[in-house]
Amino acid sequence: MKHYLLIVVLCFLNLAHTQNCTYTLLGEIKDFHDGTPMSGATIYNETSNTYTSADINGKFTIENLCNGKLVLIISHVGCETKRVEVDIDGDTYQEINMEHHLEELKEITVTTDSKIEKTSIQQTVSKKQIETFSDKSLGDALNTISGVSSLNTGNTIVKPMIHGLHSSRLLIINNNVRLFDQEWGYEHAPNIDINASGRIDVIKGANSLMYGSDAIGGLILIRPENYAVKDSLFGSTSLALNTNGWGGNINSEIVKTNKNGFYTKIQGSYKTFGDFESQNYYLSNTGIKSINASARIGFKSFEKGFDAYYSFVDNTFGILRASHIGNVGDLVRAINSGEPQYISDFSNTINNPKQSIFHHLGKIEAYKRFKEFGKLTLQYDFQINRRKEFDLRRGDKANVPVVDLRLFTTSLQPNLRIDAYENLKINTGFLLRYQQNDAISGTGTTPLIPDYDKYDFGFYAIGAYNLNLLTEISAGFRYDFSRIEASKRYRVTDWDETYNYDELFPEFNTGVIEDSRYFTNPEFSFHNISANLGYARHMRNDFEFIFNYGLASRMPNPSELFSEGLHHSAARIEIGQLTMEKEIANKFMASLERKHQNFGFTISPYYKYISNFIQLIPIGTTTTVRGAFPVWEYNQTNAQIFGVDIDLYKTISNNFNYTGSLSLLRGDNLSEDIPLINMPATNFSNSITYNNEKLNQLSIGLTQKTVLQQNRFPDYNFFTFDPVLQQEVYVDISSTPETYTLFNFNSSARFKVFKTKTLKVAFNVENLFNVSYREHLNRLRYFADELGRNFNIQLKINY
Repeated sequence: MKHYLLIVVLCFLNLAHTQNCTYTLLGEIKDFHDGTPMSGATIYNETSNTYTSADINGKFTIENLCNGKLVLIISHVGCETKRVEVDIDGDTYQEINMEHHLEELKEITVTTDSKIEKTSIQQTVSKKQIETFSDKSLGDALNTISGVSSLNTGNTIVKPMIHGLHSSRLLIINNNVRLFDQEWGYEHAPNIDINASGRIDVIKGANSLMYGSDAIGGLILIRPENYAVKDSLFGSTSLALNTNGWGGNINSEIVKTNKNGFYTKIQGSYKTFGDFESQNYYLSNTGIKSINASARIGFKSFEKGFDAYYSFVDNTFGILRASHIGNVGDLVRAINSGEPQYISDFSNTINNPKQSIFHHLGKIEAYKRFKEFGKLTLQYDFQINRRKEFDLRRGDKANVPVVDLRLFTTSLQPNLRIDAYENLKINTGFLLRYQQNDAISGTGTTPLIPDYDKYDFGFYAIGAYNLNLLTEISAGFRYDFSRIEASKRYRVTDWDETYNYDELFPEFNTGVIEDSRYFTNPEFSFHNISANLGYARHMRNDFEFIFNYGLASRMPNPSELFSEGLHHSAARIEIGQLTMEKEIANKFMASLERKHQNFGFTISPYYKYISNFIQLIPIGTTTTVRGAFPVWEYNQTNAQIFGVDIDLYKTISNNFNYTGSLSLLRGDNLSEDIPLINMPATNFSNSITYNNEKLNQLSIGLTQKTVLQQNRFPDYNFFTFDPVLQQEVYVDISSTPETYTLFNFNSSARFKVFKTKTLKVAFNVENLFNVSYREHLNRLRYFADELGRNFNIQLKINY
């Protein structure tokens, strides 16, 4: 027994000798980005329940440590608290990196002051504003921004315009994916459900190089919400009901976030409307049905993460029945008539003519941060767009579309953001993209645009430098290479005689003739260079001055190169030209801003000179088996667009606020010394709002908007022979409608329900005084008035 006691005592003495608690930890706390020391950081020793702090060099010392695991909690002002486990094995050195840029980990409250870059000229539609347009389109929501208007086909197909430019001249970025959905068409609206977005930024200046070289008009950036890293489950359901069209929208979403960084979101919406109504009559066959769904899953930590996203849009738009005309004679009668040639009772059914569009979008994005260097992001995405356009047809072709296009797009985009330098930030990356268009056979018509394959490669570098606390400059460069390979049939007479392509492009002709048509393989390559310079200066009294210069290049889109066919609902034949060259734009824009709680304003003048500007204009008529139709042809000219956007706000009292805006624009065809076609008219708006936070966050507002008559337009009117009247008739397609003023009323309040939930109730009236008017940028203005009065009720519950 004594021997056993002796052994135990010796083991204990040996353990005490080996457990030498005299070791020291030398720690050093640095900024993750640039390695600068972080003085004043607090270090809590969880093992011994003691505190220490870092000195001016970011260093700290903890003494009298034993070998083993040491747990430290590091905190610093402006940083996320960090838990660190250190393995002590004798005297130990440990470097600890902290992150200052917590906005990427926490939920962001979006305001109009939040910019992509300090030198960008930008306006934002917040999540709160998006909610008021839950049953409307992207174009409707953006129409509230000065300098932004829309090109409409009826009241449901709305294409955004920035400073008079639209379609391929605007970049629409949805969840960091550039949207491709046959956007070249004047009557093709973006297939986006705005309910799935967290904010929408409109970039009017030149800061768009990261997304493409061809943003001659500007950039529309649709961003998702950024969620806090915490354990939470929340969601919302909203319902909008309207009297005009007797329909509405329901949207629901649910979000799960986790403290470990994982998050998921599921969202869906359904919209349905019947025939809309003007002041005096129903607009027959103008209903809409839309089904949208999206899903998002990801992981977010400071050093690494990923985001996977998928969305599906299924839109069906009715086209005003009265806009389907057989020939120019019908068009003349429609223009000279005060109301549509076809009016029926209200119906929820969508008949031909109509559009049916499916759009799938998917992406996966991953990022990794590197200490004292930057952030590397890699994104892969794809899109599938299927567009069908149905006309009034008889017999076995009644339900066969006259246009059936399937567009597949896929791209790979790495991006490197270098932020290791205190005053300098650099973004660089490249793009690989493949696109395939398939003009589905069996429509019984000549495809409006042909089959083609398109290949894109680009790279860019953008830098932003803080000269001092008040001044920042930015500069960027981008190069893009694009190649398009098409397969198209041309009538022999057109190829050899009308367009003289036999001499201009003999290499495209395969020599194969089928049904009096050549089979050709047009192939084009384009090299585009773009650049930008930006300057921002913060001044006293809340003033800020911003200047942008941008050089942008845009290759002709497939419609401008290859169009050949009849757009039935528009009763016109559209012709593209293989001789189209790329557009080159020089853009200058400045902005003087004052941002103050009581009074602020923004004045933004701009000037754009565009060489080889591509426009679609009428050139005469042609006779087909169905009658005489106007012929619209793409051509090129030198153009300039200039104007000014003005916004202001004033806090009248604690409860009353005023906002106003004014947009002036002028577009000139310099080659022919005439105005440009389809330029927005001068417009201005005023709004006064009453807010009472204490009374259920009550808000009551009245908005007035006036659009002046556009008196500057090119005269493309013409005479044509009417076989019914057996005489020449004058076709006035250029004259514009008169000035109009609309008033809208809006109100909302929030109520607590089910103890912890909130219910938002909104009541709005659009076109309050039921004004009868027509908008000259609506392609169907020849046939009917715009919408009359609409009562709207919105309910939203957060849970």
